[in-house]
Amino acid sequence: MVLSFGELLLRMCPDAEGDWLRQNSLPFYVGGAEANVATALAIWGTPSGYATALPENMLSRQLTAYLQQKGIDTSRILYRGERLGLYYLPKGRDLKNAGVIYDRAHSSFSEWAPGSVDWDKWLRDVRWLHFSAISPALNKQLAMVCHELLEAASVKKIMISVDLNYRAKLWQYGAAPIDIMPDLVRHCDLVMGNLWAAEKMLGTPLDTALVHEGCAREDYLRHARLTSEMIMERFPRAKFVAKTFRFDRGQGGIHYYTCLFNGSRLYSSMEYFADRIVDKVGSGDCYMAGLIHGLYRGRPLQETLEFATAAAFRKLFIASDATDQTAEEIDAFVRQQEQISKTTKT
Repeated sequence: MVLSFGELLLRMCPDAEGDWLRQNSLPFYVGGAEANVATALAIWGTPSGYATALPENMLSRQLTAYLQQKGIDTSRILYRGERLGLYYLPKGRDLKNAGVIYDRAHSSFSEWAPGSVDWDKWLRDVRWLHFSAISPALNKQLAMVCHELLEAASVKKIMISVDLNYRAKLWQYGAAPIDIMPDLVRHCDLVMGNLWAAEKMLGTPLDTALVHEGCAREDYLRHARLTSEMIMERFPRAKFVAKTFRFDRGQGGIHYYTCLFNGSRLYSSMEYFADRIVDKVGSGDCYMAGLIHGLYRGRPLQETLEFATAAAFRKLFIASDATDQTAEEIDAFVRQQEQISKTTKT
């Protein structure tokens, strides 16, 4: 089973114009980066579990039932504390946008204390553990909890993956990501993020010329290989390093591609373009899930990368935090795009 560890959140989506007040209607979605990964894996038929903490109330039980309906194992959810975590983000905006508002202080998950869980019991039957940089960003004790969990998983030789999600508004307890993340990443077999997040969290140098969009794909991929080699040299346990490239294009459009390095070869995906998308939230989580799905099942690396990239791109057209697309739909989409690419080249 793949166990995803993180905070279950509700995303409130007030529109930027304030119509939600006049209409007395505030859309919301069930989210949280790790829950999005767990959902995608379950939909695709990969055994998926989710570990979090929720308050003991009716709303939490309904949310747990909702996850169970998706096919997610919820037996590792703790019920304690006082409240759910929330965040507010206008529809269509990116979580890295300044408009995001977090309401996560004193949530059940954020008050998780070190030494309160028998990790050996929790990790029974777990083959893969996934977490993201969002959890240790919340507070010092959550960083310590992550450390405990990763130490226990490492002893059991469980595959571990991390998404280097960087959320500047969350790192507010006096520690910078570079102070915390390297000690966690040293346990990881798969490290995923982008060039900019890797610089913030792991200290891999970033060519300042790449800070500005418009550089050629070949230049980005060359730099991706260089920084991936640096990550593997610094963190010998890492077997794979993945990076995403998502650039805004025109009014609401996207240019998207990714790469995966295995220590000897850099695999790169097909490129995707769209003039308009629906929702950026959860696309990276879908990509992470696609990588885990392929590696867990032993699919070839290029095939795994194309699946993950296509899943992430298609998520941009789904108005929710988590995907609802099946593995068969994604595979069919990849085949279609490959055929289009071959036709275009000829």
